[in-house]
Amino acid sequence: MTSPDASGAGAVGVHGRLDAVPPELLILVGTLSVQCGGGLASNMIREYGPLPVVTMRILFGAAMLLAFQRARVRGTSRSALLSCLALGVILAAMNSLFYVGLSRIPLGVAVTIEFWGPLTVAVIGSRRLLDLVWVGMAAAGIYILAGGRLEADDLVGVAAVFGAGFCWALYIGIGGRVAREWPDGRGLTLAMLVASALILPVTLGLSDVRPLVVAPLALAGGVVIALFSSVIPYSAEIAALRRLPAATFGVLMSLEPAIAAAVGFVLLGQVLATSDLVAIAFVALASAGASISARRLVTAPGELESA
Repeated sequence: MTSPDASGAGAVGVHGRLDAVPPELLILVGTLSVQCGGGLASNMIREYGPLPVVTMRILFGAAMLLAFQRARVRGTSRSALLSCLALGVILAAMNSLFYVGLSRIPLGVAVTIEFWGPLTVAVIGSRRLLDLVWVGMAAAGIYILAGGRLEADDLVGVAAVFGAGFCWALYIGIGGRVAREWPDGRGLTLAMLVASALILPVTLGLSDVRPLVVAPLALAGGVVIALFSSVIPYSAEIAALRRLPAATFGVLMSLEPAIAAAVGFVLLGQVLATSDLVAIAFVALASAGASISARRLVTAPGELESA
């Protein structure tokens, strides 16, 4: 039987190995992983609905993280516990809203509209005229994607991914704080447990999960979604955020809309119009430009800690 000390040492070893990987590579791996998970989730959402699928993602993801690391809180500061609680709420809301959007609009479109959140993080606090250019370019891309979909069910989808974008911006800030307050990775495990406790009663109250519970292949698919959409990307991103300021994180996220569009085409057969592809390119370029500009600013002492 593994002792708590041995478990903690093993977990520290895992996170130590992640710290040896360049943060840029961690973000790339996380991005590819989460979009492949999103492609699989899109298929399951059509059959079982967004809430049951996102609940599997969060519950199974928390179980996998807990298998590697106990979420021990003894001796932890009140600030660190509150950060985990906040991150858990954000993860539950962000994933639920995004899956609602994914049930109504294509994967590449959903990720691109959602991307307004990280872009805002990339330019917030800057007063330079060039940043307004990046914001304008991103706004144009998002308008092209969202403007033609503001009717019927698509309005719900667009509103949901806009809400997910706000949660994404909060995730970058709070996730960085959790990464620094819990360097051994326990914070992510605890946050996922909080998210599980929040999403499960909502799903049981609003959705019929019986068809899912009696489908072994669907449950296995949920495990794969949890691994590719939660465990791998969140572990990689939290490890990267421990070494990166929030603005720099944005440039590493700028390929996400393009990767999502590619995954949607390859895995789901979602062919986007030329205008949609141009809009996705606008958002990616705007995010990259804004983040590169932000990286050129001198970081004041303590700035990372307050991100």
